[in-house]
Amino acid sequence: MLASALLLSAWAPLQAQPAAASKAVAQPAAAPATKAARTVLFMGDSLSAGYGLAASEGWVSLTAQRIAKTKPGWRVVNASISGETTAGGATRIAGELQRNRPAVVVIELGANDGLRGLQLAQSRANLERMIQAAQAAKAQVLLVGMRMPPNLGKEYTQGFERNYRELSQKYATELLPFLLEPVAMDRAAFQADNLHPIASAQPKLRDHVWTKLGPMLK
Repeated sequence: MLASALLLSAWAPLQAQPAAASKAVAQPAAAPATKAARTVLFMGDSLSAGYGLAASEGWVSLTAQRIAKTKPGWRVVNASISGETTAGGATRIAGELQRNRPAVVVIELGANDGLRGLQLAQSRANLERMIQAAQAAKAQVLLVGMRMPPNLGKEYTQGFERNYRELSQKYATELLPFLLEPVAMDRAAFQADNLHPIASAQPKLRDHVWTKLGPMLK
């Protein structure tokens, strides 16, 4: 469970971030991207878009740097948007799949749904659409989960977590249950909004996600 400091009011900045124009940013690979290069597509919110950080500091950018050094022939496209919801992701994914033709899709969405109190069934349906679209495009899927503050009630918070677990089981995806697990209990790891991790915490998130993502990049 998140630290008690991460109460509902502390989550508001994630909800409040305006959605930027959909603009995928390709990260460098070990060599210039070619038609043969395989793509990892990230579809996330401000936690993946690197809110409050320099472009090179976010965990997705750090992951791209690691891929450049250790996984030649792969490239990263970060199509994450601050303020994104599962509905937005479900709407955008077809275009991103067509443009980038990824071999792996990382889906890190849902936090903004929870902060807005969106019905769990709606969030689940949106995530399911994204997984189905990615798998129909022959991409592997890594589903990255989030957790809600306890203020929202036991029924909602447990159901929120369960959505990720059950969808992963249903569609045989890889699952990382909680993106912020390595830093959630450390208040000093967060920016002033109590939600977005600071630059020095980003390598921990990269390493956490890498436990699932790395083996997928064969």
